[in-house]
This record gives sequence, structure tokens and C-alpha cells, in this order.
Amino acid sequence: MAAHLSSGRVNLTALREAGRRELREFLDKCAGSKAIVWDEYLTGPFGLIAQYSLLKEHEVEKMFTLKPGRLPQADVKNIIFFVRPKLELMDIITDNVLREDRGRSPQRDFHILFVPRRSLLCEQWLKEQGVLGSFIHREQYSLDLIPFDGDLLSMESESAFKECYLESDQTSLYHAAKGLMTLQALYGTIPQIFGKGECARHVANMMIRMKREFPGSQNSIFPVFDTLLLLDRNVDLLTPLATQLTYEGLIDEIYGIQNTYVKLPPEKFAPKKQGEGGKDLPTEPKKLQLNSAEELYAEIRDKNFNAVGSVLSKKAKIISAAFEERHHAKTVGEIKQFVSQLPHMQAARSSLANHTSIAELIKDITTSEDFFDNLTVEQEFMSGIDTDKVNNYIEDCIAQKHPLIKILRLVCLQSICNSGLKQKVLDYYKREILQTYGYEHILTLNNLEKAGLLKPQTSGRNNYPTIRKTLRLWMDDVNEQNPNDISYVYSGYAPLSVRLAQLLARPGWRSIEEVLKMLPGPHFEERQQLPTGLQKKRQHGENRVTLVFFLGGVTYAEIAALRFLSQMEDGGTEYVIATTKLINGTSWIKSLMEKLEPAPF
Repeated sequence: MAAHLSSGRVNLTALREAGRRELREFLDKCAGSKAIVWDEYLTGPFGLIAQYSLLKEHEVEKMFTLKPGRLPQADVKNIIFFVRPKLELMDIITDNVLREDRGRSPQRDFHILFVPRRSLLCEQWLKEQGVLGSFIHREQYSLDLIPFDGDLLSMESESAFKECYLESDQTSLYHAAKGLMTLQALYGTIPQIFGKGECARHVANMMIRMKREFPGSQNSIFPVFDTLLLLDRNVDLLTPLATQLTYEGLIDEIYGIQNTYVKLPPEKFAPKKQGEGGKDLPTEPKKLQLNSAEELYAEIRDKNFNAVGSVLSKKAKIISAAFEERHHAKTVGEIKQFVSQLPHMQAARSSLANHTSIAELIKDITTSEDFFDNLTVEQEFMSGIDTDKVNNYIEDCIAQKHPLIKILRLVCLQSICNSGLKQKVLDYYKREILQTYGYEHILTLNNLEKAGLLKPQTSGRNNYPTIRKTLRLWMDDVNEQNPNDISYVYSGYAPLSVRLAQLLARPGWRSIEEVLKMLPGPHFEERQQLPTGLQKKRQHGENRVTLVFFLGGVTYAEIAALRFLSQMEDGGTEYVIATTKLINGTSWIKSLMEKLEPAPF
């Protein structure tokens, strides 16, 4: 079964093109040479839409990172600030503008581009600082959904989960609804919307309202998506806390993937030269881009890590056999044929070398005793063993002062697998954590409780076993090499979120009404009317296409599980994934952590 990743009928390039077009139009408004001052957080996402060459074509000569003080020297006519609408960034911009030498000639023109929305609050702030009038163009660039891969879109809004669940701030939900409207303008109205969770309900309501308010948004494009499934992250708080066991998931758990790039320790990637004995090892981290454009990565990214080694060794044999062919090339035609294949073969060889090195790095960690112990405890919790008492391993880790995030992930996991902890167990954990790691973490514990990750068991009843059994979340006989179920991505645990998507497609949510009621938030269904002539007549054997939108973040393991469902021979559904942010347990917990600053005296 080939790992064709970009969904058969969905081509996300139209979205990227629309983004480029909007960018070109804005740059052309600022006539003359330009320097861009970047809000650093935006450089990664922008890189996925527009390469530097596009900016250069539109007279962008310099790029700087936004920081306080004077702007660097640049002999350009326009200075353009690309920023998120955040007040702390407005302070830096104010400083930049006020320090500009007004006596210099020729004077430079300032412009500001807010991403993804203009903000009245920010503009008011700039006005109060006396600099709003310095900006000739003040516009917004609606970078809502960024194509990360052939079947993956992300808003890369790092604080979306915290805003929605702790601060009751629905800005990111508004951006999600706007992003979905843009998507429908390009790919046709999505006839069916299903959702589960409070945020999902809000997004669906906003979409329906936007459609009513802009009657012109009714388009005559034949719909590409059959169904939209909106899922709140807090419907399934368990999945991101568990350690992902796919190749891509582990790269993210250990090294962190940022906007499709990963930085790796350089020593494994040093070219091996004879007789030099590691004199000058590189010190800069090795930066690699990871996406499906690379053939080998597309094949192994979603496999369980235990199945990756055999693929790599098989590939190594094929590649060396291909290089051996050159000895058999006798005629000019054969030699020519070999030479024409050489670039592709060399790319395959270097790709194999890189992934062999990454796999070695990961294996060093996954074969360690600590990784094994940690995973054993996770799996015991997820399969329902000893979730209601203080766990010895967690106690030992706290005593040995293991990283706090590791402790929090495990304690939250235990809490969720027990529908909350008994009060005395919870108090014990809290006391131990605060005494060992410092009392400033009391705010973090408070946040985790508010978000539902670490809480006392209120109803006196643990619903998790019922949910686990009904949704088949734990599978004992998991096949990691040739999986037949999504549970392979966590070696036994099937992500609850993806099970919900799978059951929605077949046999439908009616079959699990009781369990849906146990999970937080409402579940609902909406239909959007299609103009006559656009209703689908499905050809025999043609797959349905479902867009699954995770509000509050999604992990690479969940993406792998959905791709697995897309590729099932009898599945009948192809999935495209959208999210507010790509997350893992560590980055997610980190986004909820607060550090109390010690008093300055």
C-alpha cells in the first residue's frame, strides 16, 4: 500500500497561491525598495507560503528581526513591519519609529501589516504613543490556515488552547471560522458539518452567521469536501499527554518540529573521512526540512518506530544495488541512462543517510531504561491499571527531580484515566510537586485544573473504563509492523479523537450516543444548502473527503492515525487535517505553565 499522502482529490496549492497573491498585492502598494521587519514568530509560517525569491521579485532588499532600539541601516524607501496584533510588539515598533532619524534624507516610509487581523486596540495604542500617523499603509494579511503538507493545514496559533479554555477568549475561534470561510470560497461549500465540544459549537455558529451576513459568499464551486468535523481538544485531553510512538511523533517528542523543520545534534551527521578521527566535528545543529516531498520520509513518517528499521535496511540494499548497475553499463545508451538517473539516486542516498542518523539518535533514547519505565506507566494508566492511587514511579521521579513537564504529563494522564483523582491523591501530588520544584508552580497547577487536565474526581464515578471499552481505546494485540488498527500509533492506545472520526464515518455517531454524552461539550450536526446542480452524485468506488479540524491542537500521532484510515482499502473516506496548532504533550503543557516572578527586592 503506497503512502500517497496528499489527499487524492484535494489540492492545497490553491490556498498557498491565494496567500501569495495577497502578499504580492500588498508589497506592490509600497512602491520602491523595501526592508521587512519581522515579528520572529511569523518567519516560520511565512516561509511555508512564500520563499525569499518571491519577496525579492517585489523589491524586498533587507530583512530584520523586530527588536527594541534603532532600526538597522538600510538604504531603502519602505520599512514594512510584519507583526501579530500584540501590544508588547507595538511598544517595540513605537521605539523603532521614534528613534528614526527624521533629519535623514530621503525619508523612509513606514507601513504595518497585521497578521492575521488588524486590531483596533493596537492601533489605538500606537495612536496614544503618537506614532500611528507615521504608517502610510496599515493593513491585515489573513494568514489563517497555512498548508504544512499535502493534507495538513495549521493556524500555528500557539496560545489558542489557553485562550479558549482558561481565558474564555474566542479570538482564535473567530480566526478558525474565517479560515474555514476562505477554504469554502476556494473549495466549495461543505454540505455537512459535525462537531463535538463547546468551541466546535462556537465555530459552527460563527460560520453560519458569516454565511448569512455575506450572502455573496454562496459560491458555485463544486464542493471538494463532503464533511467537516470540528473537534474540541478538551473532548480528548488524553491523547497529547501520551508519548507518540510513530517516527514523526518521536522526532517531535524528542527534538521538536517547528514549521516542518527540525534541528538535530550535529555529531551524527558529520561526513566520515578516512583517517581524520573526528578532528573538526560540526557544532551547529543540523537543520532538516521534513515533509512528504521527500519520498523516503513520506513512506516512514507515520509508521510505528519499531517498523522503521526494516524499511531503512531494505532501502539501503535497493540503493546500493542501483549504484552497482554502473559496472554493467557497457553501451553509450546504457551509460547515458545511468547518468540520467544519478541525481535521483544521489538524493535518495543522502535522504537514507539522514534518516538512518535520525533513527539512531531516537533509538538511543527509546532503548533507555527511563523511556521504557515511563512508557510502561503511561500504558498501565491507559489500559486502566492502578489509576486511583499514588504511583510509585511518579513518586520516584519527583524525588529524583526529573523534568517537571514529564511529571505533569504523567500526573495529568493518570487524572484523565481516572476521571479525576481522589482528593487525597491529588493533594499529595500537588504538595510533592510544590515542595520539590518550587511554590511558584502553584499557578501552573491551577491552570491545569481549570483546563480539566488535573482535577479532583467530583462525581465519585470513573467513566473512563466505559469510554475505553465502548470506543475500543485499548487494544492488547497491536501489530506494529503491519497495522490493522489506528492503535499502532501509540502501541496499544487508539487516539480517542480519531476513533470519533472513524465512527462518524461508519456506522455514525448514533451508535455511541451514550459515550458522547460522557465526553465534554455538545455534539451536533448542521447542513449547509448547496445550490442546485452542485449536489454530489458519487461515482462507484469514489471516496468521501472529510476535513477534521482540531480546535486547540493536534499531535503527529493523530495525523498518522487519520492518514492510516485514509489509506485503508475499504475505508471509503479520505481525511484532510486542520488545526489551530501542531502540538505534543510537552509544548502543550508548556503553553499552560505560568512562572511567578520572584519579588525584585
